[in-house]
Amino acid sequence: MSNTNDVRGAEDKTDTWRDDVVAMIPHLRAFAQSLSRNAADADDLVQECLIKAWSHRESFTPGTNLRAWLFTILRNTFYTMTRKRQREVADPSGAYAATLRSEPVQEWRAQLEDLRRALDSLPAHHRESLILVAAAGLSYEEAAEICGCAVGTIKSRVNRARAQLAGLLNPSDGAPDKGGVIDSLLALAA
Repeated sequence: MSNTNDVRGAEDKTDTWRDDVVAMIPHLRAFAQSLSRNAADADDLVQECLIKAWSHRESFTPGTNLRAWLFTILRNTFYTMTRKRQREVADPSGAYAATLRSEPVQEWRAQLEDLRRALDSLPAHHRESLILVAAAGLSYEEAAEICGCAVGTIKSRVNRARAQLAGLLNPSDGAPDKGGVIDSLLALAA
């Protein structure tokens, strides 16, 4: 039976605390209005204060000054919001936002996926040679040593792999990759 009394006692304390906080809302609104000088901002500030107070109600020491505790939360929230707003750019018309541009990542992602499929379709020895030289940045000599073949063989494999990739990635012209797009994509894929 003492557990039931403990639960009721805790509920009574929570109810009392909640009632005391609700009774403070008009005072909080007045203080928020004096800080922000805007009714909508004051309401937002009070709401944020109440959320923080409720979230951290365990840190309030019963018997201490609830009003001072709430006003401190409200004041600190106001200064935090003010600092945050100082870093923001006022742009009600959207003119500033319209000037901001970033490169779309979807195109590169699609190109990278095309490259992966094309690489998978190459013979293993061509793919390996191309990746060692173009993506890993090894010299032909280093790649030849790793693959256990002549430098000329690696050069031939890399050249054939580039031509095959160019044909797979640009089937309309089939031209070799003169602009280094394949090497750039390989570097991204590495």
